[in-house]
Amino acid sequence: MSIIGAFAFFLKSGRDKDLIKSIKNITGFRPGNFILYKNALRHPSVAKDNITDSYERLEYLGDAVLGTVVAELLFKKYPYKSEGFLTEIRARIVNREELNKLGLKLGFNKMVTYQVQNNNFSHKSIYGDSLEAFIGAVYLDKGFYQCKKFIIGKLITPHFDLDEIVASNKNFKSILIEWAQKESMDIRFVIINEVSGKNHKEFTAEVQIDGEPIGHGEGLSKKKAEQAAAEKACLQLKLISA
Repeated sequence: MSIIGAFAFFLKSGRDKDLIKSIKNITGFRPGNFILYKNALRHPSVAKDNITDSYERLEYLGDAVLGTVVAELLFKKYPYKSEGFLTEIRARIVNREELNKLGLKLGFNKMVTYQVQNNNFSHKSIYGDSLEAFIGAVYLDKGFYQCKKFIIGKLITPHFDLDEIVASNKNFKSILIEWAQKESMDIRFVIINEVSGKNHKEFTAEVQIDGEPIGHGEGLSKKKAEQAAAEKACLQLKLISA
């Protein structure tokens, strides 16, 4: 091996050692199949093969595992609550914005690799996507029981106050619709803009009361954009306080 090749190998090994240390700090254990975690932290923009070398497939798996674990946790914690209640609380925990925030708290911004390729590229969801992929990696590497222990012990319990989530009503759309019904006013939610990136879309919603725009909001789904717009409208109508 040449001197240049040996130096490159040393640098690569050094980066891997740092990544293994970071993974251990997040999970509490040393990774077995390290390649899974490297893929979970690699955006398709820097992957040789988008299907096998990036986080997309692992994200799909991690999303399903996370949803299952959180669903079981809430099912057992709130034995007398309805299906609608459980679905609402789970959605508040596993939505993209919350997962992005959690990914940043865990330091994924220092671990995920990606490349800005065009003006449509948005990294808003990268850390949440990669976190789900990371969960998928833990599941494949350590099995369901260890992955469930990681999700509850390292992600949910330290970072989410379930009682506070239940106590706070963040369904601004419902608040606004209820108000409009009481006031006999016509309310509409209209998607006025849609921007497509490489892997995600971003929507802009507008709330109209009796045909007049009263609030705008953006989100990575139509529902999220409508909720953001509804929150702005609720603030303007003083239905909630800032």
